[in-house]
Amino acid sequence: MSYPTFNKKFQPLFNPKKGVRYFIITGGRFSSKSFSASTAVFTHVNNDNRKALYTRYTLTSAKDSIIPEFVEKIELLNMQDWYDAKQDRIVGPGNREVVFKGLKTSSGNQTAKLKSLKGFSIFVLDEAEEENDEKSFDKINLSIREKGQNIVVLILNPTTKEHWIYKRFFEVKGVEPGSNKVVDNVCYIHTTYQDVLEHIPEDFLHEIELLKKNNPEKYRHVILGGWLDSADGVVFSNWEYGEFDESLPFGYGMDFGFFPDPDVLIKVAIDNKRKLIYCKEVFSLNNAGTDTLSNRIKQTIIGNSTIIADSAEPRLISDIKGNGINIKAVKKGPGSVLSGIKQMQEYKIIVDKESTEIGKELNNYIWSDKKSGIPIDLYNHRIDAIRYWVMTYLTPTKSPPIIYS
Repeated sequence: MSYPTFNKKFQPLFNPKKGVRYFIITGGRFSSKSFSASTAVFTHVNNDNRKALYTRYTLTSAKDSIIPEFVEKIELLNMQDWYDAKQDRIVGPGNREVVFKGLKTSSGNQTAKLKSLKGFSIFVLDEAEEENDEKSFDKINLSIREKGQNIVVLILNPTTKEHWIYKRFFEVKGVEPGSNKVVDNVCYIHTTYQDVLEHIPEDFLHEIELLKKNNPEKYRHVILGGWLDSADGVVFSNWEYGEFDESLPFGYGMDFGFFPDPDVLIKVAIDNKRKLIYCKEVFSLNNAGTDTLSNRIKQTIIGNSTIIADSAEPRLISDIKGNGINIKAVKKGPGSVLSGIKQMQEYKIIVDKESTEIGKELNNYIWSDKKSGIPIDLYNHRIDAIRYWVMTYLTPTKSPPIIYS
């Protein structure tokens, strides 16, 4: 088989070193990462008689999206007489097969059933930044265990440093973003448009240069594939770390969880004159029963302070109250989330310096639909607890304008 010429940075994926399992492929727009990576995967399928599982977070129709891209590669490699494109897979002679699946159902709210993974020695997760659940990834990852060298490929546009991919493959291993090297059993490949300049039209290059000049941060993230410290389009940009003002009246907001989300208790105080909301994380607990949770509350709250908690757990609130704790359910109604966000946006939020988990949420709580004012249902556990207190004790104003950060 004759191969087209690819950027030399992808050579380690075409010819993996012994012992390397993971290939983390990052880059910005126009960097050819998906094209090059999927071509390399197909060559392994063809040359080594392998089966590959090619996934995305959601995949409504492989026939209309990914399969045409692979057919193009098959034609590029002059192999079209060997392979048949079916509804959700491409099948060749022997064991050669590429199967296309979504990790979530088309609605995006339910894990897809991925069974019968026996025989797969290659696993590709394209647009990997969309998968926020490391456990979902590992369910498949740990099923890729054929004899010989297995290959797991993550292709992504970097998002924020709170993403599990950054923490697991960069932070923990001490690898600088943008690296091209092998560390332990991980190969890092990072490309940008500058690696494939000969394939980029002049008008695109002109737009890139304008973006570099007018919005260097967006250029670094979108075009060069840099990781963000915080997410684009955050709901709250009006916050900073500081000291909790203990001179103010205070109380507590509480959001319930169990696992993987914890029960969290947040101390909150409001300075109406200076338009400030102070917040401090008191504790977070996983897998806590009612008695354990009640005891922890008693150990940490001051006096008979009021707790405003998530009204979705009335039985738990009743049980905690029965243990002598002053806890009340927040009053919710249609539009109460957006209303509470609007109230909080009118104030600056001061986060206790040690409450870094609150800071992480504020850096990553973004709009799912800006136009409709709907935030994502992620990075909001502690924010919700703060909002419960604010909604209860901050006097509402007349329809304050919503601020899209």
